[in-house]
Amino acid sequence: MVVEIMAKHQDIPFKILAQVEDSALSISSNIAEGYSRRTLKEDLRFNEIALSSAAENCSQIHALTESEQISHSEFDLLDVKLYEVENKIIRMNQSLIKKMNSGEKWESDYQ
Repeated sequence: MVVEIMAKHQDIPFKILAQVEDSALSISSNIAEGYSRRTLKEDLRFNEIALSSAAENCSQIHALTESEQISHSEFDLLDVKLYEVENKIIRMNQSLIKKMNSGEKWESDYQ
């Protein structure tokens, strides 16, 4: 959705568009990287980094809205999606913390 909305705004400098798109793509990339590390602790850490990317993206789209480079309705669409993603990551982190606190280990297929 971020890419679709940003594509409508060729008046926004390329560097800013790239930063907004990169921070949005970093969310799922960090989740995947954390999962691939095959430990609960690292999975949790990369999910926290994904949350940081979501916050970065929110800050960027907020700045674009305040500078009237994207509309308030476009901001609202993106903000709702970010809120949903952030809450899913938070719930996933809560689950990982619960597993860690119970002493559960990651079941790696590699060992």
